[in-house]
Amino acid sequence: MNAIDTNVLVYAIDFHEPVKQAKARDLLSRLSPASTTTLLWQVAGEYLSCLRRFAAAGRFPAGDIDADILDLLEMFPLALPTENVIPRSLSLISRYSLSHWDSLLIAACIEAGVNILYTEDLAADMKYDTVSTINPFS
Repeated sequence: MNAIDTNVLVYAIDFHEPVKQAKARDLLSRLSPASTTTLLWQVAGEYLSCLRRFAAAGRFPAGDIDADILDLLEMFPLALPTENVIPRSLSLISRYSLSHWDSLLIAACIEAGVNILYTEDLAADMKYDTVSTINPFS
């Protein structure tokens, strides 16, 4: 199972980063028809927050926010965390020196059965328990 981090979604709409935008869009198009990719709750929330910030800055049409996030939810099934994510994230922090949010993301991946996380924010080609990270922009 695959998952994408917020930065992939943000680059897909960010015209200020044309090279990364093209790579993000290519990755999303390759992953979207497959039922083997999930959208993590944390990523959906972070992305929605980013869309609102971009809209406030004039970098994304405010009227398109709802449609964009709903389209994303149609592309990928949403994985909701359980109470096990927090204890698991605490273990990940102590074993891998992850930040609070990164440990929650990895814990949610483990819980959702994700084996590959596409992200720019974590070390590329790192394995956190059962989750391997791939930087799609390198």
